Amino acid sequence: MPSFKYSTKILKVTPSKPFSSQSHLNNVGPLASLLDSRSIIRFKGPDTIKFLQGLLTNDVRKFVEPVGERSATSTLPTPNLSPISVPPIYAAMLNPQGRFLYDFFLYRPSIPDEKLNGSGSRPGSGSGELELFADVDGSVLDELLDTLKKYRLRSKVDIENASEEFSCWQRYGGKLTKKSSSAEEPEADSVGYGGSVDPSGVSASQGSAQGWQWYKDPRLDCLGFRGIFPSNTIPPLVEADMETDEKNYVLSRLEKGVAEGSTEIPKGEAIPLEYNLAGLNAINFDKGCYVGQELIARAHHRGVIRKRLFPLKFLNDSSEEVEQRIAPGYEVIVGATGKKAGIVNTALGSRGLGLLRLEEAFKGTGNLSIKGQEDVKVEAIRPKWWPSEWDLAHQQHTAAA
Repeated sequence: MPSFKYSTKILKVTPSKPFSSQSHLNNVGPLASLLDSRSIIRFKGPDTIKFLQGLLTNDVRKFVEPVGERSATSTLPTPNLSPISVPPIYAAMLNPQGRFLYDFFLYRPSIPDEKLNGSGSRPGSGSGELELFADVDGSVLDELLDTLKKYRLRSKVDIENASEEFSCWQRYGGKLTKKSSSAEEPEADSVGYGGSVDPSGVSASQGSAQGWQWYKDPRLDCLGFRGIFPSNTIPPLVEADMETDEKNYVLSRLEKGVAEGSTEIPKGEAIPLEYNLAGLNAINFDKGCYVGQELIARAHHRGVIRKRLFPLKFLNDSSEEVEQRIAPGYEVIVGATGKKAGIVNTALGSRGLGLLRLEEAFKGTGNLSIKGQEDVKVEAIRPKWWPSEWDLAHQQHTAAA
């Protein structure tokens, strides 16, 4: 299994504000990180939707639904801006065996009649061609581009690397993510020429006439806001002292049990339902066929998931967090019997992610440890965002067995 480990050096927001993996990021914020691990792809052409619809696990036709059928990112009217903008979509690409290959955050920039340009005037009509952008795992960018072009065949869609032009950012932290509705934090929910809020000076700070803006993370509200912005600009609402290393975002995400990219979600190996992609809004079970769809549908309707990805905390015998001792690939065992319970696939300081058997993970604290380092205890944490149906399905399967 591919492994994934970040540098264990001290994480910092500013030189005067160090964070370790034991810090509580939910109590600080809002923070913002430039995600250097992500790259940007541009799709353009009349067959863009059809092409992606046959490849990805989610329903990308939402990008071309009539305005009245879309979900609005904000309900607050602004005189010069449309109250409607199209939310991003999270999706995955699978191989024919239904195993995970790549993840995509897809965005549709505002179209001309939904926004004003940076000078406050209506832009020209443009070419009228549909254009979508995706932020993807930068470590597999070249391979992903080659794969997409192999599937393109005669489809009228241009696929190009736009990473020099645009960058991906995440805005997160406790003071931000505790606010879940648009009315509570409208400025972050939809800022930009295509959004529904235009505080004085904010649009100008975008540095782009294309409508780039912050959106609620399409996976979970607790992850904050995400967006792509021109590479030579700082996004709006990012304060200088709150811009922080990407590792802080990774730590925040690990604590919530969310994997990202083709290493944390092992390419060619991971079963999407075990990595909780259904709960992260990456899979539409009602859409038509796509590559790998048959196996996903079968597993979903059977309803038996024996393993899931859990957030992990590494502790010593005194229940103190243990830093820098655990690496990806370490085996998690049941302390009393030595039976394998799962494997650590991501580690950062005292936190990580692990794919564990549900029957072992749910037995309680103190049950699990690391093989070969039995003094390191493993606490598997059930994320608050998990649907209650997952617990019920596990209980029913256990009772039947």
